[in-house]
Amino acid sequence: MNSTAHNPEFNPSGVGLKNGNFIGLPFTEKTASLVLLPVPWDVTVSYGEGTAFGPEAIREASAQLDLFDPDVENAWKLGIYMHPGDQAILKKRNELRQLAWPYIDFLEKGGNVSEELSMRKALDEMNSGCNEMNEWVFIQSKKLLDAGKMVGIVGGDHSVPLGLIRALAEKYEEFGILQIDAHLDLRDSYEGFTFSHASIFNNALKENAVSKLVQVGIRDYCEEEMELVENESERISVFFDQELKENRFDGKTWNVQCGEIVEKLPELVYISFDIDGLDPKLCPTTGTPVPGGLDFSEAVFLLKKVAESGRKIIGFDVCETGNNEWDANVAARIIFKLCNLAGRSNGLI
Repeated sequence: MNSTAHNPEFNPSGVGLKNGNFIGLPFTEKTASLVLLPVPWDVTVSYGEGTAFGPEAIREASAQLDLFDPDVENAWKLGIYMHPGDQAILKKRNELRQLAWPYIDFLEKGGNVSEELSMRKALDEMNSGCNEMNEWVFIQSKKLLDAGKMVGIVGGDHSVPLGLIRALAEKYEEFGILQIDAHLDLRDSYEGFTFSHASIFNNALKENAVSKLVQVGIRDYCEEEMELVENESERISVFFDQELKENRFDGKTWNVQCGEIVEKLPELVYISFDIDGLDPKLCPTTGTPVPGGLDFSEAVFLLKKVAESGRKIIGFDVCETGNNEWDANVAARIIFKLCNLAGRSNGLI
């Protein structure tokens, strides 16, 4: 338990503080056990932009959360610190989004990039910027991991956690990923973007340490992605949203289905939570909302089952939160629960 938690001046039942930290907690990077790293980036989004501003919306909304967690006693004492948003990353995002919209519009109108020099140059510049962002996340994540911190990425679009996954792949010989999402995100260089939000797990699977990918809530995907799922059937397990629902209609409880999901995971687990994995009533301004999805309590129940199984949560990300108070409110609660369960699974609380 973090010694800073014994600060007599902090009242966990008091007024929510807007002190710049997540939920107004009284921790610094040095005194926290878990550090949240915001990544304000949504360069490759192909539908609704604005998730780059999700991290700051989450920080703002988190001040009104209560700190009592019925699943983890004295959870706030774990020690959570949220980094300030990196202005250089945001500035680069803003510059590249000016290139992204005309480029994506060109493609959607049937344009051929190989025949248009200006579009090829724009694509090269955007891919270079995305690679720089990945390197930044990797360096920041590795620094925190080397300092003994647990790390959670706060996106931004779903391309942003690749750097943390790579840093964890250097630290651990083997781990699995539990992905809650509306999409498979297994495309290869979608729209020409090497590090697209739609390609994050295609890229993550290139890390040998990622031994298993378990995808839950999936309901929007293409043939290319399904071919990869079938070809990698030992490494990838998909729990499609419609099948989960139909199982429920036939009397199979969510508890039983969660047990089947968790059973597919190895001992060490990274959790990647795309907010669009939830029912869009909970995240209406996410980048690519899709009908269906998990309810909030269903998602929390699954996360609890992972921790209760004895598996260790080694890191996580929460991505695709829209720049909206309601979406941010929901995301902040998911993040707090993930922090608490990760801390408990590592014996820190």
